[in-house]
Amino acid sequence: MNRYKSLQQFLNPHFEDEVYQLAAITADASFRRYFRLNRGQDSYIVMDSDPAKLDNTPYIELNKFFSEHGFKLPKILHADEKQGFFLLSDLGNIHLADMLDDKERINHYKHLIKLSAQWAKMPPVEHMKDFDRAFLELELSIFLEWLVEGFLELKVTEAERTLWQTSCELLIENILAQPSVTVHRDFHSRNIMHCEQQWAIIDYQDAVQGPVCYDLVSLLRDCYFKLPHDELEYLLEQAFAEFEQQGLINNISFVTFKQWFDLTGIQRHLKAAGIFCRLNLRDGKLGYMDNVLPTLRYIGDVAQDHSSLVELGKWINSTIIPATLVALNKVPTK
Repeated sequence: MNRYKSLQQFLNPHFEDEVYQLAAITADASFRRYFRLNRGQDSYIVMDSDPAKLDNTPYIELNKFFSEHGFKLPKILHADEKQGFFLLSDLGNIHLADMLDDKERINHYKHLIKLSAQWAKMPPVEHMKDFDRAFLELELSIFLEWLVEGFLELKVTEAERTLWQTSCELLIENILAQPSVTVHRDFHSRNIMHCEQQWAIIDYQDAVQGPVCYDLVSLLRDCYFKLPHDELEYLLEQAFAEFEQQGLINNISFVTFKQWFDLTGIQRHLKAAGIFCRLNLRDGKLGYMDNVLPTLRYIGDVAQDHSSLVELGKWINSTIIPATLVALNKVPTK
């Protein structure tokens, strides 16, 4: 409550005692909280990002960087960096996720593939970490710690642990083999908005230098929406041509590109499934648990298409998914 009062004290000078309404809106998967502020016909977004829990410097500095390079992001209108309060421009409430039944869906994705390629070409700057081996090992460990051992309470056998370590090594080598580019990290349907006939990007503060296929996986193998297989294949071919044209890949066959894409997707989805469980167990956020099974099924299905990961796919399909189905029945609905 004290923090909410401090937030109001931050806002009041900017509105000179004018009447405004402040309403909570859906929070993201971090410790940030968001509000929509309405004053007459005007609206703004207010972000509460406690610096005791989050480093806000990347949010501020990368906002300047990407905005200066022509990307549409929320504008930081006022900020109290010490307290972690931000008044932002309001980009509306239309996300790509709200447009996926649109007859123009394929064209939306084609435009966003171009946008992701432009994003990838941005030079590295301070506050962007490298997607290196240590970073990848940490991300992959989230799956075992929070989903397998935490949520499912399974004891991993020696054979399973060996399989896990072998599979992780393959996934890491696949990512390190790719050209390193600027990666948003969460370039999916809930973080892409449509505002004033433009695509706008939010949740950009975790941008890294990483594999060329990563944002493409976030977009086309979205944890929150599954593209029909024929559309996915078509868009992947479009992306291959676009990335070649933009100089992001050179002298690479489509077969290799597809393998990069698939295995990068497995790494990302292992991490995502683990994070959904961590949000539940550690942070008390149940809203992501509906996404665990679809994410696991992505992993199982794609792994079966690659001989080196067939055994991982079998483990996911025969052990992890059945145990997850049982465990999800015990999760409270609220």
